[in-house]
Amino acid sequence: MPNTTNNPIRKSWLTVRENSDFPIQNIPFGVFLTKEDVITIGTRIGDYAIDLGALQQLDYFEGIDLTDDMFMQDTLNDFISDGKKTWRLVRNRIGDIFDSSNPKLRDNPEHRDIVIFNMEDVEMQLPVLIGDYTDFYSSKEHATNVGKMFRDPENALLPNWLHLPVGYHGRSSTIIPSGIPIHRPMGQTLPNGETTPVFGPSRLVDFELETAFITTDANIMGENIPINEAEDYIFGMVLLNDWSARDIQKWEYVPLGPFLAKNFASSISPWIVTMDALEPFRTKGPTQEPTPLPYLQQKGKHAFDINLEVYIEPENTEATLVSKSNFKYMYWSMCQQLAHHTSNGCRVNSGDMMGSGTISGPTPDSFGSMLELTWGGKNPIVLKDGTERKFINDNDTVIFKGYCQNRTVRIGFGEVSTKLLPPFVRK
Repeated sequence: MPNTTNNPIRKSWLTVRENSDFPIQNIPFGVFLTKEDVITIGTRIGDYAIDLGALQQLDYFEGIDLTDDMFMQDTLNDFISDGKKTWRLVRNRIGDIFDSSNPKLRDNPEHRDIVIFNMEDVEMQLPVLIGDYTDFYSSKEHATNVGKMFRDPENALLPNWLHLPVGYHGRSSTIIPSGIPIHRPMGQTLPNGETTPVFGPSRLVDFELETAFITTDANIMGENIPINEAEDYIFGMVLLNDWSARDIQKWEYVPLGPFLAKNFASSISPWIVTMDALEPFRTKGPTQEPTPLPYLQQKGKHAFDINLEVYIEPENTEATLVSKSNFKYMYWSMCQQLAHHTSNGCRVNSGDMMGSGTISGPTPDSFGSMLELTWGGKNPIVLKDGTERKFINDNDTVIFKGYCQNRTVRIGFGEVSTKLLPPFVRK
């Protein structure tokens, strides 16, 4: 089935400003709340939110085999469960409806009033009910930087790292959409030079620049997913800020790895950009040496050229760009991550989320965390307002942006923006 929505010369009858993340070639999927307090599944073109539930009720998806309430739900899980064929049929139909040459909805003001909202008039929600969350550790540059800081610089990578996508299971209960503030976490830390831990607010709250992919129902328990089929079970991607409390993490992570230092908050962008939309931006990933074991071997282009930016915005002050990276630097691909995840028969369901791990590039300005950007706090960053940051201060807002761009089209993820508040105080 052709992927007609990606036609680079296609235009929409909706106004799309230049360099928008959401031209008609994107058609992401999300969930939003209208001013009438109605939750619906939708998509976005330009600065307009489109109610897919209303479109379905008005029979614009006629001929596509959908349950009657497919888009009148508060999560995308059921739609994602329908699989790749349905995703493409629906996305192609949306592209047709909003194509500049199609008058059906364009010339029907009554329907337009029901279907189309200004983005400023809707409130974005978490797009899926996330049952399980896995975070990988798949940037060679990031893993090397951390290894240099905390272990032997000559042996920065642990022996297993070049043979498998290292990961751990996170906590789905504290995954939130962009715009929801979080509180500085409390926890145990071991002050420098001390032998007894203390309990109090983390002093080293950090962002982690990541993306995440959302899966469909992939297998039954005991069944593995072959690497050449893995991408068929990936619905799309979001930006992910996987917040970290470095001082809590340093004290607790031996011997079982990340725990309370990581599960207090993870923020994602609200629009899921489909793999179909990302297709024009495929690229080759890094050369893998040594060659992975057969179940992880793949040929062709399995990375994606996604530009990533991180900004820190102090309260009532202009934001400062502190990092520019790219998803293409990831050593282990999403297909390898999913194939490895299910190699032991672990079940993967619709709405599960898999984090990439911190995405760092080869140069200091492309590092994906404050831990690396300031090298553990030794080299503070100076912001536009003249203040310095070793890690994230209370009332700072951290903003991630991500987009793909070639000679003919640009598509993007919008942003994930989260404000760090002081520790929670029980009233």
